[in-house]
Amino acid sequence: MSTKPGVKHVQNKSATIKSMIILVLLFFIFGLVSWVNTILVPYFQLTLQLTNFQSSFVTFAFYIAYLVMAIPSSLLLNKMGYKRGMMYGLWCMAIGALLFVPAAYWRVYQVFLLGLFLLGVGLAILQSAANPYVTIVGPIESAAKRMSIVGTGNKLAGVIANLIFAGVVIRESDKVLMREIESGLYTGTSLDAALDNLIKGVMFPYLILAVALFIFGIIVRYSALPELDPSVVNKCSVEDQNSGKSIFQYPALILGVIAMFFHIGTQMIALATSIQYAGTMGESLAGPAKNIPSYTMLLTFLGYFIGIILIPKYLKQRNALLICALLNLVFSILIITTSGTVNLFGITSDISIWYLVMMGLPNALLYAGIWPLAINGLGKHTNLGAAFLVMALCGSAFMPMIYHSLVELNSSLSPFEAMKQAYWILIPCFAYIVWYAARGYRIKSWRRTKELI
Repeated sequence: MSTKPGVKHVQNKSATIKSMIILVLLFFIFGLVSWVNTILVPYFQLTLQLTNFQSSFVTFAFYIAYLVMAIPSSLLLNKMGYKRGMMYGLWCMAIGALLFVPAAYWRVYQVFLLGLFLLGVGLAILQSAANPYVTIVGPIESAAKRMSIVGTGNKLAGVIANLIFAGVVIRESDKVLMREIESGLYTGTSLDAALDNLIKGVMFPYLILAVALFIFGIIVRYSALPELDPSVVNKCSVEDQNSGKSIFQYPALILGVIAMFFHIGTQMIALATSIQYAGTMGESLAGPAKNIPSYTMLLTFLGYFIGIILIPKYLKQRNALLICALLNLVFSILIITTSGTVNLFGITSDISIWYLVMMGLPNALLYAGIWPLAINGLGKHTNLGAAFLVMALCGSAFMPMIYHSLVELNSSLSPFEAMKQAYWILIPCFAYIVWYAARGYRIKSWRRTKELI
């Protein structure tokens, strides 16, 4: 007699271990594809001769897919099943990676943006599927710990993504060519020829990535990962099932979505602008500055291990969120208010850039802290609530554009001061997350909101 897939299958210890291994691999894929954007921004800025604002469309095209696709992804997963949906998500990413080949061959920015958008669409589907898995495979009290475990895969990929890109795409001869282009040695047709030669370095790596994503999609589809029943993901009491409450009547979720938007957006600002910020201090993409995002991700990777050890045995996930948000609020203020030249890891820069890097450590536990607080108690709306939180990842699309707009407004200042002063946008974002961790998550009714502000 066959058994219907359900929560017991997911909570079985053996199945949980196998599920977590696959989920760690999936989150590694998320990180490998996502975090390479931090070096794609300055890389495309040089090879496609883009302004700072134009280069922000690299992250915009990728992360706007979360806003567009999160709810359709939820509907798709309910209809096709989670495992089949994840396979199609990986195949969509494979098509996006494949588009990098003609885009580089003809050096057409718009085709690159389309490829990035399709990569984002695939990731939106995968995120909508993977996060509910992580949330329900164990008790809600340790959800942040499980998020930290799978997050190690994501952030490990973040540590090595830029190193792989820099090592595989930017060859030694390319470094020389980059320095020559930056020095203004090439003009006119000779510049076009040099840029054509430089950007073709992405063709073979992204072709390999496309093939790997396609194969991994088949592996996930037929893996030991249990198929989730949507009724299990949206498990709720009879009372809740019969209630007429709308998803918008859960303040902790809606406020949590805003917190997630700010967290993801500020994280992308810190990562995607760090190389450009170092460039205003005389450091080049061809030099050690290209490793700055990897240092940030290494700290985030360390932060996940701290979370695994401390949560929930020694530290409640809500307290971890509060502490980490406070730390990043302090770092944000220090970026604006401190100055002084330091030399670390072969990089001579203003000390403020290292406060930007240090934000990587607290960032590790923000996502893991916000998600379970926002999604707890949603009952029949759990799947839709997860989709809302995935939509919030579009913060990585909008926040860097807002940041670069502030840089443009400060154009009367030096490039260094213009970028430095624009980082003030981080302060209200982290102040809000502090409030959410301290009081906002407890709001059960909008009528009580004023009491808790």
